[in-house]
Amino acid sequence: MKREAYRDAVDACYRCADACDQCAAACLLEDDVKAMARCIALDIDCAALCRLAAAMMSRDGEHAMPVARVCADLCQTCGEECAGHDMDHCRACAEACRRCAKACLAISEQQ
Repeated sequence: MKREAYRDAVDACYRCADACDQCAAACLLEDDVKAMARCIALDIDCAALCRLAAAMMSRDGEHAMPVARVCADLCQTCGEECAGHDMDHCRACAEACRRCAKACLAISEQQ
């Protein structure tokens, strides 16, 4: 698959990773950090996987599609967790995760 075909998914992955980093950092400043533990953990994992998926798609890596599918799954899970919190940073992260999941799923279904 040509790198241009991945462009939307790569962009969505980087935007999601940034949103997840911001969300995790903001969650650490919440009064009840323990209540945010799952959100923080998923944010960290999601950001890391999104960056890996974006890099693999940018290189048209041999295993980019399976990683994109896993990325879509993790983004969905992270987005659902973030959507369960009322903070603005969690809501912004949830939206970025939903967009990334959709983009990664779409690209992984093209193969």
